Amino acid sequence: MSIRNIILALGATVGLAACGNTIAEQGIGGAAVGAGTAAITGGSLAQGAAIGAAANVGYCQLNPGKC
Repeated sequence: MSIRNIILALGATVGLAACGNTIAEQGIGGAAVGAGTAAITGGSLAQGAAIGAAANVGYCQLNPGKC
């Protein structure tokens, strides 16, 4: 397994644990994971943060028992 795949797998694991109790915490946690993943993969940090925040808030709002 390549180091890139290991880092991406760790990022995904952290992303799943980044729910938070409020919408603000969910957004900040998702943004941090999204920006971190974008930095590792060479993508846009702002775009990664926006996608991460939206995805985490959406997931936590749709699945409150899993966060």
